[in-house]
Amino acid sequence: MPGALDEPGRIGARRFATRSGTLTSAVAAAGPPLLFGVRLWASVCLALYVAFWLQLDNAYWAGTSAALVCQPFLGASLRKGWFRMIGTLVGAVAIVTLTACFPQERAGFLVGLALWGAACALVATLLRNFAAYGAALAGYTAAIIASDELGATGGTDGLAFTFALARVTEIWIGIACAGIVLAGTDFGGARRQLAALLAGLSAEIAARFSFALTQAGSALSKMPPVRREHIRQVIALDPVIDQVKGESSILRYHSPVLQAAVDGLFEALAGWCAVVWRLARLPDDTARREADAVLRNIPAELRSALLQADPLPWTTDPIGMRRLCDGAARTLIAIPAGAPSLRLLADQTVRVLTGLSDVLGGLALLVAEPAGRTPPLRSVRPHVPDWLPALINAARAFVTIGAVELFWIMTEWPNGAVAITWAAISVILFAPRADEAYARAVDFTIGTGLATVCAAVVAFAILPNVATFAGLSIVLALYLIPVGALMAQPWQATMFAPMAGNFVPLLGPANQMSYDTVHFYNNALAIAAGCGAAALSFRLLPPLSPALRSRRLIALTLRDLRRLTTDAGRLPGDDWEGLIYSRLEALPDQAEPLQRAQLIAALSVGADIIHLRRLAPRLGLVQELEAALAAFAQEDSAAAIAGLTAFDHRLASLGETGPEDSVVLRARSRVLAVCDALVRHGTYFEARVCG
Repeated sequence: MPGALDEPGRIGARRFATRSGTLTSAVAAAGPPLLFGVRLWASVCLALYVAFWLQLDNAYWAGTSAALVCQPFLGASLRKGWFRMIGTLVGAVAIVTLTACFPQERAGFLVGLALWGAACALVATLLRNFAAYGAALAGYTAAIIASDELGATGGTDGLAFTFALARVTEIWIGIACAGIVLAGTDFGGARRQLAALLAGLSAEIAARFSFALTQAGSALSKMPPVRREHIRQVIALDPVIDQVKGESSILRYHSPVLQAAVDGLFEALAGWCAVVWRLARLPDDTARREADAVLRNIPAELRSALLQADPLPWTTDPIGMRRLCDGAARTLIAIPAGAPSLRLLADQTVRVLTGLSDVLGGLALLVAEPAGRTPPLRSVRPHVPDWLPALINAARAFVTIGAVELFWIMTEWPNGAVAITWAAISVILFAPRADEAYARAVDFTIGTGLATVCAAVVAFAILPNVATFAGLSIVLALYLIPVGALMAQPWQATMFAPMAGNFVPLLGPANQMSYDTVHFYNNALAIAAGCGAAALSFRLLPPLSPALRSRRLIALTLRDLRRLTTDAGRLPGDDWEGLIYSRLEALPDQAEPLQRAQLIAALSVGADIIHLRRLAPRLGLVQELEAALAAFAQEDSAAAIAGLTAFDHRLASLGETGPEDSVVLRARSRVLAVCDALVRHGTYFEARVCG
């Protein structure tokens, strides 16, 4: 009986425990966003206090900059602040120069402003992450300062330098205040996140590569989709690396190590692909024998670690793991190989191990060796994956800014300069977002509209009753903390970000507040018109679709590869790799897995062709190689394979004695790798490319 009587109590206790656990989880989940909201509020208040204390004319720009710099992640905030400082300075210098060039020419000044916005949209599209943000800021900072100096009909008043100096000062104060608050209250987690991502990817790639060697063909048909997904995951590391650079000056100084780690993952994937393609084409017994020969030359300790797919050894002892990879690579380079296929397997395994070694160098920098050695910089030029998206964005920015300028002049709208500013902000800022640009511009417009409504309520219903800075801070807290918490959520962040960032300039707090309703609503109308014009421009002149961008990147790579086969000295090996890495990173997330695999295949084929071109003069086979590559440039894979096979026979006839024997064998393995890629992706290599 006592047990029966206690049963309802136990059920109630379980329900209470469940509800308590749910409540605890909810509070834990809400904690970081709310904390970010508090940081956002504190940054804005500190910036406004400093600007008020210095009695700056437009103190609200300091608070605005503090709000715009604040991001849910410390590294992102600091990185954004750094590039905002640079972009602001560049934009200020540009508008002062433009004013000096056209002191009394309204038309020339406005055309120059539109051209500057177009140039910044172009550069912002070519750059990535917060570097792109800095370029965009340089564009619309010029428009902000121009709106201060332009009259009602577009005439400059000669105060460009004064306005530029004031804006730069106010914006830098906001950035500094936000940096102080964020760095003092947030220790950041991008470093740990990147280390976990690198370790997890490396362990997975190493385990699946080792599995391919141990199975030698029996289960290789299931691997291509897995490899292609890994390519997408490597591409997604780029923004996390940018956050890491923001968190630590040491890591920013050693950023080539982190970039080498990403390149190493691409190289490991390319080597893995080449090994799988070769094993799949060999008879089972030959594949098994040659794979075993490679495995025997990998130390048992390393082989065991590679097969585990456990990221723990990669983070606990990256330096020791790197020594094992480097030692195994040296052993495989030196092993005697009697057949080109075995040489290919050994060399491509070296490629995988070398790539993983670069990754381990990055992990050592992140978790074990903060002052790790920086690898020697390669003399490579920056690469543009595709000029067309950047040119389209530049044309859109020029047309949009120019159209709003023309509308202003024709209508003599007193607030037209404000409309130009906000049109420039939206059309330049969202240009690099490609197919997401229109949706983000619409969300930005909606968020700005909501911020306008809230600013009107605060300005005309609450602030007239507030006489102290403490009261202003409390009012700002009631708005910024919940909006900041919503901004930290992954859903609708593009709408809540402008609600947080644009509230302060709309409110316009100052030492001496002015409550002019007509001025406020005229400004609000101009802001809505500018944002709406930018959103409409993305609809009327849309960016390239992800499918079209992917096809263009694939086609441009094939075009460059064919040029590589016909021009002996056109591109060094490092430059080719840098070009393909840039196109891999530019691939949209919606790209098909096969397209990623095709770029990896082009990376390997191009590197092999460059290597063969370097060896051909040494072996006296330049004409033979040119004849073999001629069919490749003619969009005929079968003829290219036949030509390369004939070249391989010519290599084999050079003899098997003397110091050139190992060179010949490596050249033959490169020929074999190119033929494997042509068989695997024959449809791609035969595709017709215009231009």
